[in-house]
Amino acid sequence: MAHSHPATFIADSAGLDFLNSVATPVDLPIDSIDNGEGLLAWLEQAGLVPVDVLAAMRERAMPGELDRLADQARNLRDWFRTFVQQRKGRPLEAADLDDLGPLNRLLERDEGFGRLVTRATGGLAFERTRRWSSPEALLLPIGEAMAKLVSEEDFSYVKACEGPTCTLLFADHTRGHVRRWCSMSACGNRAKQMAHRNRLKDLH
Repeated sequence: MAHSHPATFIADSAGLDFLNSVATPVDLPIDSIDNGEGLLAWLEQAGLVPVDVLAAMRERAMPGELDRLADQARNLRDWFRTFVQQRKGRPLEAADLDDLGPLNRLLERDEGFGRLVTRATGGLAFERTRRWSSPEALLLPIGEAMAKLVSEEDFSYVKACEGPTCTLLFADHTRGHVRRWCSMSACGNRAKQMAHRNRLKDLH
């Protein structure tokens, strides 16, 4: 059983951060979207949905509705994890579109529109927004993040952390694409300690 936990944002890609909302960084699986409240908290931490929209959804939701939505989010995550795991390390091809039907069906439900707003610094700006007409609309920014991952990211540099038990994914944007760990302070540090212990063993 996965344990609820604050979300991890180390992937350098919102689409991969969504996949990392369930992970085994050390030994116990941790799921940030284990129920409806977890989903709302994750969306807020990810900055994908305005706080006032989340508050309105929480207030309007029928009993159990947000938990069912979290079920949908986890199913979407499981499906997309398989897609990414099978293709990481190589560029995506046109044929990969055939397996993205569930994502396109989600995106087709969007009631998005553009509008003019004032900038904080003065003047006007054009922004994209959407009608949040039902709780299901909360899945749309997740779908958008997934679509950006497959359309804008070079999958050659989508990697899994090399920590022996870690399941976190990330987009390697480092110079020379040399990133190996979810973070140097976690798995990178553990690997250094293990290498140090092994060197000491070799000396004795």
